[in-house]
Amino acid sequence: MGTQRMAGIPGFGIDRVATVVGEDPAVLRLENLDTDLRPPEVALRATQAAIDEDEANSWLPFTGKADLKQAVADQVAERSGVRYDPEAQIVITCGEGDAMVDALFVATDPGDEVILTDPTYAGVINRVRIVGAVPRLVPLHPESGEWRLDLDALQGAVTERTRAIFLINPGMPTGHHLSDEEWAAVAALCREHDLWLIYLAWMERILFDGRPYRHPASLPGMAERVLHVGCVSMEQRMIGWRIGWVAAPQALADDVARAHIYNGLTAGGVAQAGAVAALRAPAEDLRQAVAEWERRRNATLEQLQGLPVVRPAGGWSLLLDAEALGISPPELSRALAEQKVAATPMTAWGEQVAPRYIRFVYSNEPVERLATLGERLQTALAQAT
Repeated sequence: MGTQRMAGIPGFGIDRVATVVGEDPAVLRLENLDTDLRPPEVALRATQAAIDEDEANSWLPFTGKADLKQAVADQVAERSGVRYDPEAQIVITCGEGDAMVDALFVATDPGDEVILTDPTYAGVINRVRIVGAVPRLVPLHPESGEWRLDLDALQGAVTERTRAIFLINPGMPTGHHLSDEEWAAVAALCREHDLWLIYLAWMERILFDGRPYRHPASLPGMAERVLHVGCVSMEQRMIGWRIGWVAAPQALADDVARAHIYNGLTAGGVAQAGAVAALRAPAEDLRQAVAEWERRRNATLEQLQGLPVVRPAGGWSLLLDAEALGISPPELSRALAEQKVAATPMTAWGEQVAPRYIRFVYSNEPVERLATLGERLQTALAQAT
């Protein structure tokens, strides 16, 4: 018999889509948040060198090696203007998943509410549930072809049980980029209601079309309210290294360390060495990767021209309104699989908005292969509707 804790938590779905299409190389792999762009060369060399280092094969230190903590603190300071003490306020985790759970554990108690967007990453919604908190979803709406946050609904979502707002910027799966007005509204709510802001920063510099970068800790009164969750999975293309971190305000830093020790325990030392090198790689490395992902975003939009797709401002994926085309997202996913396209329905990625959409991840296929998406999609629609 299962526990009540797990009763309302669905399976993920992406792995089921992957299983349906199998290993056929002709399949466009648009279902999972992967990328084929290589990590920084310096990170690969540092990882290989660490294999022969005895200190890289150790349980200690539990909360991360000093050089990686320093590299994280330097990056966060450069981006936010806020200097975190690397030893006291940075905790290295076993990937971004552990880091999210650690942040939620220290920001909430069972029964507390956490405000999220709809759509948002299903892994965020269900991690809120796993720690015993309650997700309260605020809709994103397409306006002029881009996503905008419903600020009235945001204000109305706050109750006496609200303890945190959990945001990804740019959003995932939407690619939504918070505007100045939206950031100001979020910050005002945090200050007015004494809320934490859990900020998932895993793709924060993957922005397109010259979009301005903002870090929420730099907003007035927010430096002591932001729990920054980062990793090397996306910007540095190091998914398999499983290295993440939490940069925490002083008030929560010790709690985060203890949550990590009893949740993830120790991030691998070999992977930490690679992460240090990646965070210190020349800025041009990330600029080149972002430029390539933007090319792929553009190619995907071109293939979907004339269809109800919402333009992403950054990140690795975009959404198509399947229901506006007269087909449910699961049905469209099945029809696409028959045309050798793997794409994930957003059924469990929100309440009102997300279930209308199907996601296309454009970060894992070259432009030449993405150029076949439009024809395959039209065939799938014709056969399914």
